[in-house]
Amino acid sequence: MHLTSNHWGIGQVEVDNGRIVAVAAHPSDPAPSPINGNIASSLNGRARVLRPAVRRGWLENGPGPAERGRDPFVEVSWDRMIEILATELTRVKQSYGNGSIFAGSYGWSSAGRFHHAQSQLKRFLNTQGGFVRSEGNYSYNAALGLMPFILGNFRDHVARATRWSVIAEHTRLVVCFGGLALRNSQVSDGGIARHRKAGNLEKCADAGVRFVNFSPLRSDVSETVGAEWLAPRPGTDVAVMMALAHTLLEEDLHDRAFLQRYTVGFRQLEDYLLGKADGVAKTAAWAELRSGIPAERLRRLAREMAGGRTMISCAASLQRADYGEQPLWMTVALAAMLGQIGLPGGGFTIGYAVNGNIGNIERLFRPGAMPQGKNPIPDFIPVGMISEMLLNPGKDYSYLGKTRTLPDAKMVWWAGGNPFHHHQDLNRLRKAFAQPDTIVVNEINWTATARHADIVLPVAAPPERTDFGAGKSDNALVPMPASVAPPGEARTEFDIYRALSKRLGSLDAFSDGLDEQGWLLRLWDETVAAAAGHGIALPDWDRFIAGDVVTLPDPSPDQVFLAGFREDPDAAPLPTPSRRIELFSRTIAEMGLPDCPGHASWFEPRDWQTADLDGHPLALLSGQPGTRLHSQLDNGATSLAAKVRQREPVLINPLDAAERGISDGDVVELFNNRGRCLAGARVTDDIRQGCVFLWTGAWYDPDFAEPDHRDRHGNPNVLTHDLRTSSLTQSTAAHSTQVGLRRLDSDPGDVEAHEPPRFTFAKSSVTLRTNANED
Repeated sequence: MHLTSNHWGIGQVEVDNGRIVAVAAHPSDPAPSPINGNIASSLNGRARVLRPAVRRGWLENGPGPAERGRDPFVEVSWDRMIEILATELTRVKQSYGNGSIFAGSYGWSSAGRFHHAQSQLKRFLNTQGGFVRSEGNYSYNAALGLMPFILGNFRDHVARATRWSVIAEHTRLVVCFGGLALRNSQVSDGGIARHRKAGNLEKCADAGVRFVNFSPLRSDVSETVGAEWLAPRPGTDVAVMMALAHTLLEEDLHDRAFLQRYTVGFRQLEDYLLGKADGVAKTAAWAELRSGIPAERLRRLAREMAGGRTMISCAASLQRADYGEQPLWMTVALAAMLGQIGLPGGGFTIGYAVNGNIGNIERLFRPGAMPQGKNPIPDFIPVGMISEMLLNPGKDYSYLGKTRTLPDAKMVWWAGGNPFHHHQDLNRLRKAFAQPDTIVVNEINWTATARHADIVLPVAAPPERTDFGAGKSDNALVPMPASVAPPGEARTEFDIYRALSKRLGSLDAFSDGLDEQGWLLRLWDETVAAAAGHGIALPDWDRFIAGDVVTLPDPSPDQVFLAGFREDPDAAPLPTPSRRIELFSRTIAEMGLPDCPGHASWFEPRDWQTADLDGHPLALLSGQPGTRLHSQLDNGATSLAAKVRQREPVLINPLDAAERGISDGDVVELFNNRGRCLAGARVTDDIRQGCVFLWTGAWYDPDFAEPDHRDRHGNPNVLTHDLRTSSLTQSTAAHSTQVGLRRLDSDPGDVEAHEPPRFTFAKSSVTLRTNANED
């Protein structure tokens, strides 16, 4: 039985008659993810992209702006496809330059050190003169942009997060803003061999650690820890944190000695909290009016936090909202006021639930990976500005204190991602996708992004190609021999780019004279050398690829975040302008940004200010489901089993459901001024009254016969706005959304997202389908 590796864990692939029939968990995993149950059914499903395909309108009318998403496709041979791609890439480069090619190509793609979709695409395009890239990510972009000003590189922070084993030994209280959702901990970038989070949380509970869960969703913290649930109104976590900080000030419970030695700028923040700056004291009573959390409970909690070792956890989801930089900054400020940063089990961590490895394990060294080469084009966009770029080329915008200009993208090439899952305001994104001359998509399945492309390339899935897995923060190396051949005419992306490079006369620049096996051997040799530098002898390639998982030592099992800085801030300074924690940043203040001043501040969410709250009274929350990774393999068995009458489930409080005559299992419609979607009602008191929770990742399924092209399937991003957190980081702000809700009494029809598109002939290329059938 062959192994495979995915972002959600290791799988044992069962094959029958050349076909994957099941993928089981590896026996060494103490809490395996059920997501492996999607693999066989999705890869063998009707939505699989089996042959190269071109949108008929593009083939007949040529490149240019066009409404996409409705046209049928024409399947072509690989020889014809390579010619089409080479001709169009050459045309765009010669007519507009490489700065008109956008290949930011954001997305998780699939695991594997060699067959990494974005790395393969970017290496190829770098040999062709480069491309416009994207910067940051959708998960925690506000932290990537803000934290260097106040603390340092955020990616270093999550790698150095205090371990849960340390918390179990030293911590009295964990206060979670946004929860610690175990469903998120199923996954980790590049792979996770063993799921440790649930077990480590149970050890904390067994040791007597108390948990407080500030979240509108009760299940955002595991039942096993017995957390106290305090459900604030969405978007008010900053107000709650400020009330806690105000109580610390008011009752002289803050650590002035720590603030003086390890931070700068506390005076400005103190003046703001006390109302000296704006006339509004950020008291517990003030926070109660905004959050709904009783003022007395907030005061008592502040005393409890100051009375013992406390870890503050801030979920990454809080920054994916209007002014999302503010909860991050206020988390740091609150922890600094308690004075426990750098102590075992104290301080703070931002992003404990971003993936399953943070606070649990870290990699010993960086294994070999496909090099992307040097990109000659310096231009980029913040990752959340894809629609803005396509709709407003040439527009100026502010980013990290500088004025930049949006490029004019004539060609978009997407590999390993699905913007019709992760981007906001999908009706706006559809308009944006109508602007380029040509859109190319590499895909396993006919997702909405593939349906909105002009050129679709069928690619192999992880069990259909040979590779090795090694997560970005994991301590395992996983052999990934091909279990079956790719179906139809699907190819590995390396094979596609080799053919295209050969046609363009740049084969050696891309392949470096190596085939797939040669590259795998080179990357494994690099991995073996890296391991040897740590005194570890790895097997040769042949023994490794035929064997089992290789487990490496944990490099820092007892690590405490910022312990060295606390011990001696002069010997281990922070990489900030002051070399200290910046509770007030003069650098940011001098930017003069109205939506991100020089210290943590309170802003009301935009929809509170602009929405018709009578018509859209419910706060929409959306998050990672337990049944898939984002939108990957949504047509798989595990994902489908959780649907309600073919739709994604939406969690509704019993009082909100009763008011609208909604029962569990009904099909409902969610709506606002941006769009509409259908979903399946799940009535539960796990969700705060006044809120609904719709899981992300249902493949977008617009019904073009309905107003607003209503989504049949339950994709929350037809409802979310496409404004960013602030002009500092330009990050996504999906969680600040108000909606209306009603029961659907008419026939909802069938979901069509998991079916292939229509195929036809091109009027001017009638022979193309015949040629494809002959190959």
